[in-house]
Amino acid sequence: MDRDEIVFEQYYEDVYRFLRALTRDRDLAEELTQETFLRAIRSVDTYRGEGEFRVWLCSIAKNLFYSQMKKQKKSIPVAEEDFPEGENQEKSLIDRITDRETAMEIYRALHRLRDPYKEVFALRVFGELSFREIGVLFEKSEHWACVTYHRARQMILREVRGGESDEKRV
Repeated sequence: MDRDEIVFEQYYEDVYRFLRALTRDRDLAEELTQETFLRAIRSVDTYRGEGEFRVWLCSIAKNLFYSQMKKQKKSIPVAEEDFPEGENQEKSLIDRITDRETAMEIYRALHRLRDPYKEVFALRVFGELSFREIGVLFEKSEHWACVTYHRARQMILREVRGGESDEKRV
């Protein structure tokens, strides 16, 4: 196994899980994961070694995701398995639609946030990065990452609950 294959094996699941959570689309997550590793291989010389390699890969993945969303300007796709068949179909469907609507409200609120709030929240929730890792990624402190995440969370909660957040303008 060469170096690139070892890196792929070691970090594939982390990057894929991160992109799967962002895209909510298996095929797109797979495509972006592959592209992430291709870009990483091409630009490995730019990796400064200051932070964890996984964090660097997630930043590449995040940028690819944002580029993809700008290109497509499309919403989150709805999978067929979200609409089950059977005895409890109606109740299950109503529950899933309610959950889907809540998730969509949160997703919309998240994407209305300004950076760095949007990025920090996504990296923490979807990328499962620690505050230390997020701080390294942004060249800031762990405390900064924690505060930024909690502010983003509050902004999202206020928006989903119908209140306006003054912090959006920060």
